[in-house]
Amino acid sequence: MPADKNKFKAALQGRLPQIGLWLNMAEALPAEVAGQAGFDWLVIDGEHGPNDLRSIMAQLQALAASPSEIVVRPPVGETWIIKQLLDVGARTLLVPMVDSAEQAKELVQAVRYPPAGKRGLGAAVARASRFNTIPDYADTADNEICLLVQAETMAAIKDIERIAAVDGVDGIFIGPADLSADMGYRGRFEAAEVQEVIEKALGRIIAAGKPAGILTFSETLNRRYLDLGATFVAVGADVTEFSSALRSLAARYGRGQGAPKLSGY
Repeated sequence: MPADKNKFKAALQGRLPQIGLWLNMAEALPAEVAGQAGFDWLVIDGEHGPNDLRSIMAQLQALAASPSEIVVRPPVGETWIIKQLLDVGARTLLVPMVDSAEQAKELVQAVRYPPAGKRGLGAAVARASRFNTIPDYADTADNEICLLVQAETMAAIKDIERIAAVDGVDGIFIGPADLSADMGYRGRFEAAEVQEVIEKALGRIIAAGKPAGILTFSETLNRRYLDLGATFVAVGADVTEFSSALRSLAARYGRGQGAPKLSGY
């Protein structure tokens, strides 16, 4: 029996648009609610959400019946934490702050078993193999792991073609908030100068033959990126949607400050 098919990875390869949502609450119940909302992919955020390995595993368990593909973002692209996340059942990773092709190659090594990589062989005791009830897991897992890397600095933008050329990188995701800060436009990712860099980067990723992704809280921009050919686009986050809904409800009764203006992430 082989590892389960990663339909999200297949959708990216087929350039089928995938709409996603960020999960930052770090709790299983709201994650489970989001898992039935109809998104193509959900990101359990270990970089900016208050998550640890156990809370990520709990959300993976809560989302096991969800039709959405679950993407896990580690806080850093380190081999040790990638090994742990894969063993608890993550199969699509979104790694932040990848600035070069050399970093991307190291990440590919981290998600693949030897001899193709250096992922530790602990499948017999891992949730990923359903505790050794998928006998062919170690032989087939590499094909179903999806590695997405985030380009969030001008260094990454300058190296985008080399990153895209790395075998085993399944998609490149532009991080507009950090990119705008790196460009000197912190909190102003909608600035024309930033948007020019983003749009050109999306085009370069696509031209290099890799799926391109991005997240903003602007519906106008998200639809623009989809029109430009971005394949995996995240359109919001659980925390901001929850906060906005509650503020709007309070405002209707003359309480609170109303719905906040959302910016990029």
